[in-house]
Amino acid sequence: MFASLSLHLTWKRAFFVASHLLIFSSLSLIQIQAQNTTQDTTQDDVINFETNIVVLNLTVSDAGGSFVRNLKKSDFFIREDNQPQQALTFLIENTPFAAVILIDFSGSMEGRTSLARAAAIHFLAGLRHEDTTSVYRFDSEIKMMQDFSSSRDLAPVAYGRRAEGMTKLHDAIVEAAEALTARPEKRRAIIVLSDGADTQSRHSADKALAAALAAGATLYTVDMADNKGGFSSAAGSLRNFAAKSGGRFISTPGGRETREALGDIVEELSNQYTITYRPTNTAHNGKWREIEVTTAKPEIRVRTRRGYRALSNKR
Repeated sequence: MFASLSLHLTWKRAFFVASHLLIFSSLSLIQIQAQNTTQDTTQDDVINFETNIVVLNLTVSDAGGSFVRNLKKSDFFIREDNQPQQALTFLIENTPFAAVILIDFSGSMEGRTSLARAAAIHFLAGLRHEDTTSVYRFDSEIKMMQDFSSSRDLAPVAYGRRAEGMTKLHDAIVEAAEALTARPEKRRAIIVLSDGADTQSRHSADKALAAALAAGATLYTVDMADNKGGFSSAAGSLRNFAAKSGGRFISTPGGRETREALGDIVEELSNQYTITYRPTNTAHNGKWREIEVTTAKPEIRVRTRRGYRALSNKR
């Protein structure tokens, strides 16, 4: 009897110890996972689109501002950090493009979201059958309202939503760049309709620009800020996105001017040239590299991205 009781107590003690060890181990695993999650979400993610090919979208115009057509690959001269580069591929004006329209629905856009929607519709109306566009909204979150298609109207989900929440502009640009990277089209663009005041993004403006450049996308930015009260919300950031990627910045237009500007952008995308090259500088040093594209005719103006940041071996 005593032997049986002793055995029973020993078994209960062993079960008690084993149960507590299991609970402790589970709690430790949860803590480790939580720590890893915190580390993952607090880092300003490194944007890596692994490629050694540089894609340039070229807007070519004459002294009067008209598009110059029917040029050949041999008409263009590419220099990177003042070193000549050899063009690999060359796509002419009628090449299809893929674009992402980003519409700001944050609280600061109150009263102007209908204007932004109208501008987006004007852009979609100018699409050719072979062009494709996706539409996202961003505020405190980023949501795709319309997947890539050649539709000339906005999906119903874009209507009836009011402006509210914070502004994740930089994160929206990164997400648009990632979406474009998966597209087969080499000519890519991101159209931003926003007051420009980022208030909640995880990524910095530099990381957003780097993502767009790495995806080979040109940024076109429309400043939707209401400047009647003398307040301009980060127009400099929108201007910088456009200038460094070879796009255009449209400053605080009204209704008609906004629609016309979006029509001009879609026409520009339809009349660009796209050229690629493999840099002769193969160093992965993370340094900024200046790009210049010219032609043999000095009266012809070529607008494209100003450069890019080389891949880095540091992770």
